[in-house]
Amino acid sequence: MKRLFCIALAAIMLVYVGVLPVSSAEVETSAQAYALYCPDNGELLLSSNPDERLSMASTTKIMTALITLEHAASDNKTVEFTDEMTAEGSSMYLKVGERVTLDDLAVGMMMQSGNDAANAAAIAIAGSVEVFAALMNRRAAEIGMENTRFVTPSGLDDDGHYSTARDMALLMAEAMENPRFKEITAQTSMTVRFVAPEGKFVTYPNHNKLLRMYESCIGGKTGYTDKSGRCLVTAAHRDGMTLIAVTLNDRHDWFDHIALYDYGFESCCAVQPDTDLPDSIDIAGGVSDTVALYTTAPPQLILPRDKASALKAEIYLPAFVYAPVKADDTAGKIIYTAEGETVGESRLMFAEDVEYNDTRRSLIQFIKDLLKWH
Repeated sequence: MKRLFCIALAAIMLVYVGVLPVSSAEVETSAQAYALYCPDNGELLLSSNPDERLSMASTTKIMTALITLEHAASDNKTVEFTDEMTAEGSSMYLKVGERVTLDDLAVGMMMQSGNDAANAAAIAIAGSVEVFAALMNRRAAEIGMENTRFVTPSGLDDDGHYSTARDMALLMAEAMENPRFKEITAQTSMTVRFVAPEGKFVTYPNHNKLLRMYESCIGGKTGYTDKSGRCLVTAAHRDGMTLIAVTLNDRHDWFDHIALYDYGFESCCAVQPDTDLPDSIDIAGGVSDTVALYTTAPPQLILPRDKASALKAEIYLPAFVYAPVKADDTAGKIIYTAEGETVGESRLMFAEDVEYNDTRRSLIQFIKDLLKWH
């Protein structure tokens, strides 16, 4: 019986957080492809052609800046700008011989969309643009970007350089988990103070107009080439819920992002379940009669607003457990439902170790104890 119980526990150790489907109504956009993604639960709320492989232009620099900042976190080295780092197109106007830090190169990418900054970071980190592209693709695989291939750190056109609306939403969600990236992308302008020449500083405005147009916007990256058209990846946060919008080849991107966010925030809401949880469970054969329980904070659930009031929690916990038990092992689970559909799950776990009581007991006492637990 104990073995069967352990098998049952193992089967419920994974935590799942879901969402009921929202309305199938779509927001009308001019985008060739778009995605409205909620990183809180990993769901696409709305999309059109989310897996179509398209050029994503300078929104590429979300990945380049993320990798740059991850390296800068451990070694924010100074980079001297060289001839091989020069690039056409948008620029933070670095001159050969000037020196800035990796962190400042990320600022130049996210504010000014500097192709020179992207090349400089790539070469400083990996030795060449080609090797850095391999790092980008490796990181993309880790994130789960299944239809993306990076060739350039800047996003300049290349036939083999592409992504999708879904993949770019996943990338932005990952980047926003980096505290420094999140801080930088939220600024309407930032000042870079050069290491050389000493005393030089430049203030760069952020090309992402949505920071000024939409109060809930907390970051993003623009992109444009003749091949890709206008590309935009942004994030917004309101009332405990974060959304990410991606539009590719969209001539009305600013207003389309606003329409997508308005739809998302009006249609859905973040709900924190309030559950009366047991604080202990009886244990048979242990050095104590009970073992304390705990749970991580109930999952924040993203629900359609008209379903939020129907949220219910059901606790699944055996009448007792057998010793020994280990702290942090699963004791049971909580299933959250709305109108009969499962929308989330969390675990109940043992808060302490309880060892087996190996003191010899009489058969009668053992039977009495067992009956007590049952």
